[in-house]
Amino acid sequence: MKKFFTSLLALLGLAACGQQGYENADVNGFAAQIADPDVVLLDVRTAKEFDEGHLQNAVNIDVTQDGFVEKAKSMLPIDKTIAVYCRSGKRSALAAGGLTKEGYKVVNLKGGIIAWKEAGKPVVAESPSEDDTYEVDSFTTPSGKTVKFHALVHASIRIEYDGKEIQIDPVTKLGEKTIDLAAMPKADYLFITHEHFDHFDTTAIQLLSGDNTQLVTNQRCAEMLGYGTVMANGDMLRLANDITLEAVPAYNTTEGHQQFHPKGRDNGFILTLDGLRIYIAGDTEDIPEMAEVKDIDVAFMPCNQPYTMTVEQLVNAARVVKPKVLFPYHYGQTDVSGIPSQLENDGVEVRIRHYE
Repeated sequence: MKKFFTSLLALLGLAACGQQGYENADVNGFAAQIADPDVVLLDVRTAKEFDEGHLQNAVNIDVTQDGFVEKAKSMLPIDKTIAVYCRSGKRSALAAGGLTKEGYKVVNLKGGIIAWKEAGKPVVAESPSEDDTYEVDSFTTPSGKTVKFHALVHASIRIEYDGKEIQIDPVTKLGEKTIDLAAMPKADYLFITHEHFDHFDTTAIQLLSGDNTQLVTNQRCAEMLGYGTVMANGDMLRLANDITLEAVPAYNTTEGHQQFHPKGRDNGFILTLDGLRIYIAGDTEDIPEMAEVKDIDVAFMPCNQPYTMTVEQLVNAARVVKPKVLFPYHYGQTDVSGIPSQLENDGVEVRIRHYE
């Protein structure tokens, strides 16, 4: 732990001693500070900690992630006081020092959220109902909005963003696993990559469709359904001021496998939410067009030959696309446990979730 905080000090460009330059406040003093509408409340814990319980109206920027100071400068107004807290006060003190060095006026909560709770002060938490069933990963957009990815199964992903519900390749059942889509909110956007049963499920589409649901898919699925917005490889849609969708190629290249996903028929997608770029590769191998997929924050890439990629192909694809975070998905019985170590020197964080 000592080594961790020493590394974090170095990351933030702080000295281990010297003038702190910021104010430490106890719980009551901190509560008085954040009652002022001109004070910005900053939680510097991980997204998982934030979801488990945080102070009302707090902005979440994880101080342990690379680029903390740069991200904070892009999100926090320099002319307002920043009230910062973490779990116990250690990480927030480091963050406070880094922000003070950049010219911010900062107040740090002594004892962190632990002291806050012990004093009987309120916290808010995300609803635990679905988090108990599906793994959830949270990310923050450049302007501070939260994007949550729910790992449903295989190639099915639920995304929550700014009050919007996005479903990608939803299915009601795969193997022994049943997905209770009826218990989920209606989708604002439904994206279907292609017509195979583990991506295209008409019952799932019906369960998730409401009066205002926009379904986007390829030509073949739209013909089978009799409706839907059609995208071909290379098309782009602006779905809202802060939401864009690009259709990119997804196909097989290995001899004898091209019939599974012929070139030009199916889509992968690049979904941009408030500047956060998400690559959903669809069923594909490591194709040359991946060299044009750039500036990706979060990538979902498949890994199960003969239908998609081998582990070796996925590692190669990740080195070409260079996402900040990679989720191997659609992997069935393929052993993907070795992928994180293969990419540990490539600047790609790999997260293994239940996308069998």
